[in-house]
Amino acid sequence: MGVTSAKFGNSNDGREITLYTITNNKGMTAKVSSLGAILVELWVPDKNGNAQDIVLGFDKGEGYYGNPSFFGATVGPSANRIGGASYEIDGVCYELDANDGENNLHSHMELGYHKRMWDARVLADGVEFSLEDPATLGFPGNKKMSVTYKLTDDNELVLDYHGQSDARTIINPTNHTYFNLDGMDAGSIEDHYIKLECSNYTPTVPGSIPTGEIAPVAGTPMDLTKEVKVGAHIGDDFEQLNLAGGYDHNFCIDGWDGTLRLAATVRSEKSGRVMKTYTDLPGIQFYAGNFIDPQDGKKGVHYDKRHGLCLETQYYPDTIHHDNFPSCVFGEGKDYRSQTVYKFE
Repeated sequence: MGVTSAKFGNSNDGREITLYTITNNKGMTAKVSSLGAILVELWVPDKNGNAQDIVLGFDKGEGYYGNPSFFGATVGPSANRIGGASYEIDGVCYELDANDGENNLHSHMELGYHKRMWDARVLADGVEFSLEDPATLGFPGNKKMSVTYKLTDDNELVLDYHGQSDARTIINPTNHTYFNLDGMDAGSIEDHYIKLECSNYTPTVPGSIPTGEIAPVAGTPMDLTKEVKVGAHIGDDFEQLNLAGGYDHNFCIDGWDGTLRLAATVRSEKSGRVMKTYTDLPGIQFYAGNFIDPQDGKKGVHYDKRHGLCLETQYYPDTIHHDNFPSCVFGEGKDYRSQTVYKFE
């Protein structure tokens, strides 16, 4: 178990980007960057004990200033979508960047957390990244945010988030890593198997904004409560899949009570890797990479549609506009805390 560091490039304002390498005693390695608190590499043994990097990304820090698909990113202060790029808290209206049609996606494409430099503190088994975020981008409150990456000897990648604000504000960060359990250069993930511990989801209108309904998955292609291949029904003629080009939906985690619980299991027959996602948050966005921008990544590998999948733990998208959704408003003594665990078997 240990942590080392190396230069990973230079930021746009001339600062050195640092890449931290975290290792455990079971052959697993995670590499995380001070730019964007990004998960750059994740090396996990396969069924034969051979480790491969299983996340999409870039070889140099500078590559993440493009990154239109948010590879590996810590997204914030608000992940996912907010309808109409505006909202109210306590009767005050706040305007956001309309960067996804008339809506807001992931706070801001150029000024969000994924493109900021974070301070880093090395721990015995990981790295804590922190930043101070003033009241900008349409999010009130002077915020102090942190995300910690740790590896355990149970082959768990543990992400702990903490946020404080001196005013009531939206705090809803997530990790936007694209996983491919056969390796970052293996192509399509449609042969991966997935199972979600989610009997309901939040249907959307065009623009992927939730209607406010919490709908049962039973009897629809959205039913992933039993293990199924990602590609088995992704092309079905079903309105919700047609709107999103496949799976790109928030699923409501069964029995959510704020404690850590299993949300998703992904398995590859080819590599034998199994990834279980645990969270104490109420929702998980299963995104099958339907709109990955065609681009070259690590070692010149060409990334394209559905070459990776995301499991983004979160408060539901656009929850600020739906009183029946769990609230993501924090501040004035109410801290944001959450944990997500990606466990490999």
